[in-house]
Amino acid sequence: MSRPSLPRGLYALTDPDLLPEPRLAEGVAQAVAGGARIVQFRDKTAGVAARRRRAREVLAACRAGGALCIVNDDAALAAEIGADGVHLGRDDADPRRARALIGPDRLIGVSCYDRLDLASAAVDAGADYVAFGSVWPSLSKPGAVRAPLALLREAAAVLRVPVVAIGGITRSNAAETIAAGAHCVAVIHDLFGDPDPLRAAQVLSAACERGRAALK
Repeated sequence: MSRPSLPRGLYALTDPDLLPEPRLAEGVAQAVAGGARIVQFRDKTAGVAARRRRAREVLAACRAGGALCIVNDDAALAAEIGADGVHLGRDDADPRRARALIGPDRLIGVSCYDRLDLASAAVDAGADYVAFGSVWPSLSKPGAVRAPLALLREAAAVLRVPVVAIGGITRSNAAETIAAGAHCVAVIHDLFGDPDPLRAAQVLSAACERGRAALK
């Protein structure tokens, strides 16, 4: 096994309020069928056993559809279930410590909010990709700091790893976000808040394609 490359396009993030366990596996499967290339399992409220069970459900849906599975905030869980990587936030482990847990063949992503200096430090510490946001007003984090499109452009130009955009991304602004330099757009509400995640993912993926075409 070698470390995968981060695919371009739609990066789906689960939310237990929008996608509770009875619908978790099916919702993820629909998102992947619609074009999501990466799915991040994110559940900050469940107990250890429930998180492990749900993470395995997401991983299975990703494997069946050919998408990567990333675990939010928990390198030990990512290693335990054999996920493709872990995503670290402000209060999570240093990328070097996460690498010691997950090994050389899995991805590490790091949230950098609106700070290019954090992104540079994360890359130096071994991050495989960095995320900036909130790029647009966010429903899940209404008070989040804003990371403007100009920051995405600068980060894409100076960093040597892919840049992921998160926060308030919808079908109406995904193309513009990709055209600004984002490698991926991470989406929660506009994907799993839709009663038809398959169709939502298809439209979001098409928007990503338009954004890439604008760069040519």
